[in-house]
Amino acid sequence: MSKPLRNFNLVNSLGDKAIGREARSLVGDHAAVRLWLRLLSCSTQIEREIRARLRQTFDTTLPRFDYLAQLERHRDGLRMTALSSYLMVTGGNVTGLTDQLVAEGLVERMNDPDDRRALIVKLTPAGRKQFLRMAQAHEAWLVELLDGFDAAHKDALYESLGRLRVHLAHQEER
Repeated sequence: MSKPLRNFNLVNSLGDKAIGREARSLVGDHAAVRLWLRLLSCSTQIEREIRARLRQTFDTTLPRFDYLAQLERHRDGLRMTALSSYLMVTGGNVTGLTDQLVAEGLVERMNDPDDRRALIVKLTPAGRKQFLRMAQAHEAWLVELLDGFDAAHKDALYESLGRLRVHLAHQEER
């Protein structure tokens, strides 16, 4: 039976409480398992902090932020089905969130001129203004969270993760 990675430097640096999902990793685990747990741990740690800051600063959620971000990127609006695909959630989730955001005056629904059965959702001017305030803070938080992580390491990690994305895309094509 494999032993937990108790002598690993990361455990010593973070402690048992902060190690998170990587505590599942064992000395005998395949490198792919250890890499997956490390990626997941980093992503979860950053996401948890961003969620907390969005809630505290803007009284909003990460799904709402992501929803508004997609509409900001698609200034002419998106069909509800496309928005659902971009957000990787069900149509029901998008409909519920859309109802809330319409009621708050942040988005508007419009009939799709190309398909009477479809609706397009678009940011209102107030929604765009609110999103841009959140996006500016979001970027500053990420800069702050990664501040002190050497620029060369950031560049190398970005490059490596890009290569991983390409590799995974090719695996999906099989």
